[in-house]
Amino acid sequence: MPNPQAEAIKTKGNEFFKAGKYEDAIAKYKEATDIDPNVASYWSNMAACYEKLGKYDEMADASRSCIKADKTFVKGYFRLAVAYKQLNDLTNCVKTLESGLAVDSSNADLRRMKKEVTELQRGEQVAAFCNKAEELMQNGDITGAMKQLDLASRLDAGNPIIERMMSKVKPKYDAMEKKRKQNLSPVERYKEDGDEAYKNANFEVAVQHYTKCLDQLEKEGKKGTDLALKAYANRAACYKQISNFDGVISDCTAVLEVDPRNVKALIRRAQAFEGVERYRFALQDVKAVLQMPYQQVGKANFDLCNGMQHRLQRTVDQLKKMNSS
Repeated sequence: MPNPQAEAIKTKGNEFFKAGKYEDAIAKYKEATDIDPNVASYWSNMAACYEKLGKYDEMADASRSCIKADKTFVKGYFRLAVAYKQLNDLTNCVKTLESGLAVDSSNADLRRMKKEVTELQRGEQVAAFCNKAEELMQNGDITGAMKQLDLASRLDAGNPIIERMMSKVKPKYDAMEKKRKQNLSPVERYKEDGDEAYKNANFEVAVQHYTKCLDQLEKEGKKGTDLALKAYANRAACYKQISNFDGVISDCTAVLEVDPRNVKALIRRAQAFEGVERYRFALQDVKAVLQMPYQQVGKANFDLCNGMQHRLQRTVDQLKKMNSS
């Protein structure tokens, strides 16, 4: 049951809020939370006052206290998301909205704001890619500029700014690529053709090209070269796409024999080991990644491996129990 004294103070705070006396309202809501900090509406109303005053850091603090008081009080997530949005912290804004939607997946306010903020994020990312492309163009890095514009185009195809910049960069890039390909050796051409097939999702064809590349390199005694490692890694990616797990394991192992700390190869091999139910080997590869410096691994790979480790450890423990019983 709500504390009668706290409820009376809250009512007074509501009167101040309606009168536009937000500082006075905040003082009353604080009094109410001093009596009972576990009533979410006191914190929510306080957050609403801070929003009116444009004090978004304070609004965020009050909203977090609201969620702490009652994790099922959806308005707390909405208010915290509004604060994050006003502070231009769009990443945490989306995370908060997703947490709220986990409580109430049909909430219209949360869904609408998530759509708006996701669109803002997309726009910011496109602008960042275009700005980086402009900088690279001015520095004469045509290949780098083209990559940035390609990333921007994937997010916003048909954007006139991207198309205008592309019209300047692409002719130069195409000319450079034509010249580069003319200077490729036959074995390098195999790898290049494999890359092109992979981009077009022709994975079996890509495998054929990478295999020709690797066979030729082996004949030339260049099995451990950088080109060979790239061909093995790329063929492993193709094998993964067509669920040839044994192929993934073999090619990733070839990479790891030369480069034992290759994060991508370890993760791919772990996923392939899991695919063929060799869980202990998968767990070993995942742990090897998690033991590396965080900056080397990167957040996405760390989170992926952390999740895999928990899942694989449970499976390994269950198998041990089955075998011992």
